[in-house]
Amino acid sequence: MRALKYRKTEGQRLGAGRHARKSERQPVHVRKGDTVRVMRGDDKGKEGRVMKVFTKTGRVLIEGVNIVKKHRRARRPEEQSGIIEMPAPVNASNVMLIDPKTGEPTRARARIDTDGTKERVSVKTGEPITTPR
Repeated sequence: MRALKYRKTEGQRLGAGRHARKSERQPVHVRKGDTVRVMRGDDKGKEGRVMKVFTKTGRVLIEGVNIVKKHRRARRPEEQSGIIEMPAPVNASNVMLIDPKTGEPTRARARIDTDGTKERVSVKTGEPITTPR
């Protein structure tokens, strides 16, 4: 009997590396609760608070920025269907962190404190950036 040629060996299964690629997380320089300013795109210049960070896609959801309209259907009889406005995520590379002292956009660096804890520090002023929880 002839061996089937389209079969892969056990180590070379179709789609074996797909899970590893899809589960990768991208480093994002902002956290939930940070105040950021949009630097590129239609909403350039707007400021808002980060509501959610999507590490798999490298995008962030900002309050009051990138508002889109969504057509929503009523799921139950007591619900109201219609068009609702909601924020959509923007790419994290298009936003910059706001310096707590000056209110201007800045980059952040990591600094190890005297007691050994790691904290984020503004590059422009050297002030620590606190994240409200």
